[in-house]
Amino acid sequence: MAYLIDSDILINSIKGNSRIRQRIIDVAAIPKAISIITYGELLYGAKRSRQVEKNSSIIYRIAEIFPIIGISRAIMETFVDVKLSLERKGQRLDEFDLMIAATAFSLNYTLVTNNGNHFKRIEGIRLENWME
Repeated sequence: MAYLIDSDILINSIKGNSRIRQRIIDVAAIPKAISIITYGELLYGAKRSRQVEKNSSIIYRIAEIFPIIGISRAIMETFVDVKLSLERKGQRLDEFDLMIAATAFSLNYTLVTNNGNHFKRIEGIRLENWME
């Protein structure tokens, strides 16, 4: 088992959410990573904030703590398959969210997110919400 942690979980952890921080401690022995997409979302938010240096340094530290998973051929193939499947059902998902989901799905990771409603449409994906 391994976890892919979504942006919203990390943002809430940075803001001091004790449930998330405790959950990270509880699963300390289980591998955790973030998607390159999540890293980009976090860095973008930091660089457009009022405290660019402070917030950017937090994101750089997160990148030292959690391995960053890039987009591989397998992840891109999963992305395309899932996107087509959702479109055929008349359902759409933001492409960044879909890329994060494809990363978790293709690597058989559990996606940790507070946006379960976005992702539960993807058949077979494993989800956990550490804010509950």
